[in-house]
Amino acid sequence: MHIKSNGSSNIMGGLTIIVPVKAAVPNVTAVRLDPVTHNLVREGVPLMLNPYDRNALEFALRLRDRYGGKVITMSMAPPSGKDFLESTIGMGADEAYLITDRAFAGADTLATSYTIAKSIQKLFPNFDIIVFGEETTDSATAHMPAQVASWLGLPYVYYAIEAEVKLEDRVIRVTRYLEDEGVYETYEYRLPIILSVYKNSNPPRDISLVRKINAKVNGLVKTIDNNVLKLERECIGLRGSPTMVTKIEDAKPIERKRQLFKGDPKEAARWLLENLIKEGVIRL
Repeated sequence: MHIKSNGSSNIMGGLTIIVPVKAAVPNVTAVRLDPVTHNLVREGVPLMLNPYDRNALEFALRLRDRYGGKVITMSMAPPSGKDFLESTIGMGADEAYLITDRAFAGADTLATSYTIAKSIQKLFPNFDIIVFGEETTDSATAHMPAQVASWLGLPYVYYAIEAEVKLEDRVIRVTRYLEDEGVYETYEYRLPIILSVYKNSNPPRDISLVRKINAKVNGLVKTIDNNVLKLERECIGLRGSPTMVTKIEDAKPIERKRQLFKGDPKEAARWLLENLIKEGVIRL
C-alpha cells in the first residue's frame, strides 16, 4: 500500500480530482502530417476534445458525485483550447485551467508531462486524484499518465473502470480491466494517486449547453502562462523535447490474395501453415 502524502488535503470535505485533457485533437478521419516539420497539420482540420478524456472526466465526476469535492480540468494548449475546456465545464467540471504559453510549443510527451506535473504541483499541491484518459486519438502513445506519475513520484493504475474511496482513511480501491486477458484486478492505495481510465468504460454524460455558455460568458476557464508557473526553459516546449522525427513514409495498402479454405479444421490448419511457409512468413 502506498503511504506517501503530498500534504494535508481537506478530504473530509470531499475529493480534489484533477483531469488533464487534450483540448484540441484533430478528427482522426482528417489527419495529415507536414512533410517538412513532421508535425500534425491542424490548420483547416476539424478539432475536438480528445474523446477518451471524456471517459476520464465521467469517471472523475462520478467520484465527486458520490464523495463530494470538486473536479478540475486542465489542458496545455494554444489559446483556442479555451473553447474545449468550456465543454468540460458544460459536462460538469467545477473549474478549468488553460496552461498556455509560446514557450510550451513543440513539446513532446516528456516536456508536456513535465509541464502538466509541475502545473499541478504549483496550482493544486493538495490534490487527491489525477485522472487521465487512456490515450489520445492523434498520437496514441499513452505516455502521459505514466510520465506524470514519474515526475510526481506517485503510484499509477491504468485501465481503471471504477473506484471506491474511504475518505476517513484516505484509501482508494481501484478496479481495472485487462481486455486482452479478460481479467479484472483490484488495487488498494493511499491517496494521492494517478489513474488512467479504460477507454471503453464510463460512457460520458451529455454536455449542458447552459453550463457551457455560462463558462464562456463568465470567463470560467482560467488562463495560466509561464510567468506564473516559472518552469525551467530547458525542460519545456521544443527545447525540453528529446524526441526527433527523422523520417515519414506513407503506409501503402497491402495487396491481399483473399484466399478462402472450407473444410475440416485440421486440414485448414495444415493448409494455412503450408501457405505461410510458401510466402516466406514462417521459416522452419
